[in-house]
Amino acid sequence: MSGSVGFVPTMGALHEGHLSLLQESVRQNDGTVLSIYVNATQFNDPNDLAKYPSTLEADLAAAKDAGVDVVLLPDYSQMYADDFRFQVSEHEFSNDLCGSDRPGHFTGVLTVVMKLLNMVRPDRAYFGLKDFQQYTLIKDMCATFFIPTQIVGCDIVRETDGLAMSSRNLLLSPQARQLAGRFNGLLGQAETDGEAAADLAQAGFDVAYVKTVGGRRCAAVVVGESDQAVRLIDNVAVSVTSPAKVLQEIAS
Repeated sequence: MSGSVGFVPTMGALHEGHLSLLQESVRQNDGTVLSIYVNATQFNDPNDLAKYPSTLEADLAAAKDAGVDVVLLPDYSQMYADDFRFQVSEHEFSNDLCGSDRPGHFTGVLTVVMKLLNMVRPDRAYFGLKDFQQYTLIKDMCATFFIPTQIVGCDIVRETDGLAMSSRNLLLSPQARQLAGRFNGLLGQAETDGEAAADLAQAGFDVAYVKTVGGRRCAAVVVGESDQAVRLIDNVAVSVTSPAKVLQEIAS
């Protein structure tokens, strides 16, 4: 592929949020690569991995319509010929927020993203800001290891009721989906993190965390009962924070 290359790594079940990343890549680059790979090493719950949605035929059609030039479809043996013997770990921010109750999650994320970046060698790689912690860690990893790819953060794409688009939304029961539509509003209207957590809990969410980092109030909640429970994440801008304060918050 000649010219500049853009890259969008995904786990499939593509939605409008993914398509917005692909469209941005197509706009900014001469060629675009999409990867679809459900990365087992970032799941600490085998049941969560087993029920992750797969819509490959529809994904390939959507990729073609979006103008993607190459689709990468690796399997575990290709991605982890070492059987995950070598890993990329971060020991500060990755232990906060989603990392606090998902041990090993970001080690799996960072390891697979480094492998994919080394395989594709793109000029730019695109990540949605819904996963703000993931975006921050990947951007910092690339800077730390002198990976020349520019990490581009793209705005969150939402449903009409404000729910951030996610492949996991496909797993929500009708009742849970209705409740999930209140997540973003309750997160953004509160004056403090503690108030937001209390409001979410009162509405019926199982709150994993609410914490402001880098001027963004980040949260994770669980909706649904037992085997139908689905974990959702979101974040909203709450203030303008100085770079020094951002570093202090991430380190704390």
